[in-house]
Amino acid sequence: MFKPDCTVFAMIQPSPLPGSYRHDSKTIDEIVEEVLKETQMVVDNGFDGVILQNMNDMPIKQIASPEAIAYMSRIGYEIKQKYPSLTLGVLLNWDGVASLAVADAIGADFVRVEHLFTGASVTSAGILQAQCVEIANIRKRTKSKIPVYVDIQEVHGVALGAKPMEDAAWEAVHEAFADGLFISGKNVEESIQMAKAVRTKLPNTPMILGGGATGDNIYELLHYYDGVSVATWIKNGDMKNNIDPQRAEIFNAEAQRAKEDKKHRS
Repeated sequence: MFKPDCTVFAMIQPSPLPGSYRHDSKTIDEIVEEVLKETQMVVDNGFDGVILQNMNDMPIKQIASPEAIAYMSRIGYEIKQKYPSLTLGVLLNWDGVASLAVADAIGADFVRVEHLFTGASVTSAGILQAQCVEIANIRKRTKSKIPVYVDIQEVHGVALGAKPMEDAAWEAVHEAFADGLFISGKNVEESIQMAKAVRTKLPNTPMILGGGATGDNIYELLHYYDGVSVATWIKNGDMKNNIDPQRAEIFNAEAQRAKEDKKHRS
């Protein structure tokens, strides 16, 4: 089972998929080709893995469309076939059930359920509600062994009836059976405070930083988190850009320094 150890993920966010509002004329074959080129950049620049997310299909409600599920399966399968040793996570906006189905079908290493595993949240697409029951049911039906990593009170939504972060995280793991967590605050200080709070109740649960990491702060953050996903910083502030090799080198060097420190402390 996947368990992060100062693991660094680059986000792979394909062009808008056929059927989505912003899709223009690109075929799925052309999109796959783009994704594989970007994945090669990830490999060349020393990242541990990727998280595949159809972020450019926004706006999206909670239940993924049939075409999004099909196209994400195709893209994820192509990545896994060409780069079998690269750790692959799947995030299908915003449907954790569909994410798990795709991940299980293509042999991915984990899923990220960003909106919404437990509770309820107000987002730009309306109110999203917990999918933990449905995710548990599909895991049981399919006997899936794919680890489910979940966001706790994701920063881009407003949690309804929000509980203290550590209590919400404990419930996600011990009542809804998440395998690991994604957590992030609005800034570095808040992300560290959240991690410290969660560790008081879940000292051994894998925890990945969901966003906000840069080459300047990743060394410090990985003293509190087991892994990190990075998107815009390595692309000079815009996901449409290619990975900047200099920034990627800085980021991964700082992550490796944090990993070595953890080894010495243990």
